Parts: sequence; structure tokens; C-alpha cells
Amino acid sequence: MIACLAGVFSIAAASPALSQVVHGPKQYYLALGDSITYGYQAYKHAAGLPPSAYDTGYVDVFAAYLREIQPGITVVNYGCPGESTRSFLKGPCLWTEFGEQLHDSFTGRQLDAARAFLREHPGEVSPITVTLWGNNVREFSAECEGDATCIESGAFKFIDDLSKDLAKILRALRKEAPDADIIVTGSWDSFIDALEFADPLFQLLNASMAAAAGAEQAQFADPFPLFNPQGDLQREMANLCALLLLCGAQSDSHPSDLGYQVLGDFVWNVSGYGASRTP
Repeated sequence: MIACLAGVFSIAAASPALSQVVHGPKQYYLALGDSITYGYQAYKHAAGLPPSAYDTGYVDVFAAYLREIQPGITVVNYGCPGESTRSFLKGPCLWTEFGEQLHDSFTGRQLDAARAFLREHPGEVSPITVTLWGNNVREFSAECEGDATCIESGAFKFIDDLSKDLAKILRALRKEAPDADIIVTGSWDSFIDALEFADPLFQLLNASMAAAAGAEQAQFADPFPLFNPQGDLQREMANLCALLLLCGAQSDSHPSDLGYQVLGDFVWNVSGYGASRTP
């Protein structure tokens, strides 16, 4: 089954991407997505810390780079912990439904909030980052109750559904912001006890997400090789323990400060903005 899926998505990933022009950072950086966008770490939530304490996320790291070439840029972070591609499209943000606070508040669907912001600031928003996959994976795994046969047999539909949702989101954003740089961040495998089984599925997911991003002239940042280096299982596990909070007392699959730094550095490199710096 995995080999069959690999054939399908290798074809999609090999399709030539549309030519992408780098527009560069403008007045606003709009960060969209889930808990990774929010910069979530479970120990901070357990301590009851406010959104301002979640300041080591990849969005913060990337924004620091952006300020080096666009000092006045304003970050708008709509990241909603618990958000999936489905809830992004349909709403609401469950994080706020449970009484929690966002970095930048909105009501209803995150997609509507993003479109409204882009309409209020035409031609002033770039880049836009989109991070949506973790809660889709969590929900899919829960539906299968962790059963490998169920996961393998349902993987094609799961990946296809997620990618179709992502395509809808990117089309809507591109319509409102035709001259914005959009960067989609991909997935990594945090199933540390099942890496040999799950790694190929996450690689297929990233190939499909990359194809969806390319179709809307969005860049794709694939962090899988950074978080899940292949070839040595023990090294991969040690890498995950360093870049995620997975091996701590809370068994949190969200990135550590180092993991967010690595992700933010990578998004910066993918953006191509480094070439805009004056030597």
C-alpha cells in the first residue's frame, strides 16, 4: 500500500511548479495555522501563561529575520491551537471556544479573519505563512485508534482530503493577496515508537502538500529531513528528543525552543529573503 501511494505522490511532486517571484516583506507578516504557528508548548499552558509568553515560536524567529530587512514590519499571528484544515475552513477556533486567548484575536473562521485582514490591507501583506497538518494527523490517528492497518488503508484518502483543503485555503488567500509571498510549512513524524512505519507516510503527505502549494505559487518548507534524518534510527530518535518536547515529562510533541529555532531558520532560508540583504 505504501509503495502504491509513493508512486502516486512521486508523480505529483515531480510535476513542474509554476514560476515563483519573490516579492519580499511588506508592512505586515500574516501568520496562519495551528499550535505550531501559535508557538505552543504544553508546559507554558500548564503554568497558565498568557499568549505573550509564547514568544519562542518559529513565527517569532522568522519575524526577527524579517525585521533585519524590513524593520517596521508588523506581525499578525492568528495561530489557533487545535486548528485543522477543516476547522480553518469551517470554524470556529476551539482554543477561544474554551476560553483561551490568541496572539491576535478573531471570531468565526480563521479563513474569514485572514481574508478580512487582507482586504483591509490590500497590497500591504507579505509574507503569509500557513501551518496546518498536525491536528488532521491527530484526528486521523484517533479515528483509527492507532491501528496500523487502518492507518495504512486510510492514508491515501486522508492525504488527499488534507491536500484538497489546503488547496482551497491557498486559493482563497491568493485571490485576496496576488502579490504576497505565501510559505506553507510541512510535517514531521513525532510517532517516535513507530518511525519506520510512519516516516514514509509523512513523506508522502509532504509531497502532496508541496504539490498543492506549488499550484498556487506558494513556497513549501519541508522540515522532515531536519526533524527526521533518515538512515540511522537512533540518531533520528535523538534528533526528535532535541527538537521536540516529546521526551520530557509532559511528552509534548510540540517543538522545543531549539526546534522552533530550526524551523524558523528554515522558513527564512526557503523564503529567499536572505538575498535581499545589503552586503
